Amino acid sequence: MIKATLGEKSPLLSVSAWVQGGETNLDRLLGQVVLVEVFQVNCPGCFLYSLPQAAELHRTYSGQGLTVLGVATAFEDFDKNNLDNLTRLAKNGEVVGETLRVLTLQNRLKADRLPYRIPFPLAMDQLAPAQGEAADADNIAYFIKNRVPAYEQLPKAHQQKIRQQVEHYFQSLDYHAVTFERFGLKGTPSHILVDKQGLLRDCTFGAYPDLEARIRGLLQE
Repeated sequence: MIKATLGEKSPLLSVSAWVQGGETNLDRLLGQVVLVEVFQVNCPGCFLYSLPQAAELHRTYSGQGLTVLGVATAFEDFDKNNLDNLTRLAKNGEVVGETLRVLTLQNRLKADRLPYRIPFPLAMDQLAPAQGEAADADNIAYFIKNRVPAYEQLPKAHQQKIRQQVEHYFQSLDYHAVTFERFGLKGTPSHILVDKQGLLRDCTFGAYPDLEARIRGLLQE
């Protein structure tokens, strides 16, 4: 599998279906700054913070050269983080699981549905059945590199323990999400930024308060 590297040409997204908007990919969007918002359907924080942020960026900058894409992925809760639930979300704002519970508690829903429509294209990450191939040495090394920056400086016993934990994680998966792994993402929400030349400029997990400023800078390049 081609792995993403900051500052180099971005690999393509690998998706199973587009449920909203026309089929596209990063190689078709040269000349645009592209924000790929990676989320899980069963991720309350994605709906409380990152998706509203991405929607506002779409409304503000889509006429200035920004394209926003949403990719729903799954690295857990495969019964909820799936294509069927993403399709329901796109069609009528239906949410499930922890997202439904938390947004209900915070009075963010109307008749158990989002009170707004996500305004940008939505796709489902390609989920391949996990048959041990995701736990090969290269994938394990890449996973550790992107999550444990000081791994090589750790004592050998600690390194071995981390490696065993990562192997166990891969072996426990029902599926592996191709785009999620290709970009070395750490969780959801995650934000992928690709510049006008198709170079990967950022992969950030969690809150990103400086995202708008980063996008403005890329639009001016």
